Amino acid sequence: MKNIFLRTQILIGEENFKKLNKSKIAIFGVGGVGSYVAEALARAGIFNISLFDSDTIDETNINRQIIALHSTIGQNKVDVMKKRILDINPDAEVCANVCFYSKENSQNYDFFDYDYIIDAIDTVSSKLEIICNANLKGVKTISCMGTGNKLNPKMLEIDDIYNTSICPLAKIMRHELRKRGIKKLKVIYSKEPPIKIAHKLKTDDTKKIPPGSVSFVPSVAGIMIAGEVIKDIIEE
Repeated sequence: MKNIFLRTQILIGEENFKKLNKSKIAIFGVGGVGSYVAEALARAGIFNISLFDSDTIDETNINRQIIALHSTIGQNKVDVMKKRILDINPDAEVCANVCFYSKENSQNYDFFDYDYIIDAIDTVSSKLEIICNANLKGVKTISCMGTGNKLNPKMLEIDDIYNTSICPLAKIMRHELRKRGIKKLKVIYSKEPPIKIAHKLKTDDTKKIPPGSVSFVPSVAGIMIAGEVIKDIIEE
């Protein structure tokens, strides 16, 4: 055992640590939430991680994404995250997929390859595609609801989608999942009402206002997801 994981093994035991080593995890979306999920899982001893994201790093990501630095602007998020994970654990197996997961390309990726799937993307149609395919294959899944326009990380909770409230994205997902016959889904969501943005930035007069964000809400959501995934793998 490498010394980098010594304290983790002391905490959870050798057999549980071996479970983490053998688990294969897929993370869809390597942004404010997903980048922290990947970071925490890699540091906890997950050796096999597949990353999915089509975006490159933009300067507007620097306020909340662990991979976003002035030195990484313009690079593919999955490539930067892969490099970071390998710098944490050179023995890790990281598959970086520069792709936007959708119905059109879903057949290219076999969910049977994974022990756990993490949905940390924003697009509803792709979230539904991931969740439905994972459900069809019987793969454990956790999905992140909205973390934009939120300021209070203490309002984040992990629960079944049908127990959620307040979150506008969760409301849409409940409706769509019912139509598709999905009876349960583990999610992280916030009971904090979204802060209403009533102003535009001076440089943004002609653009649609994106959700506001801050460093300490998406990151906490990502860490909580990682903790839940680790717990589920150990308990299994």
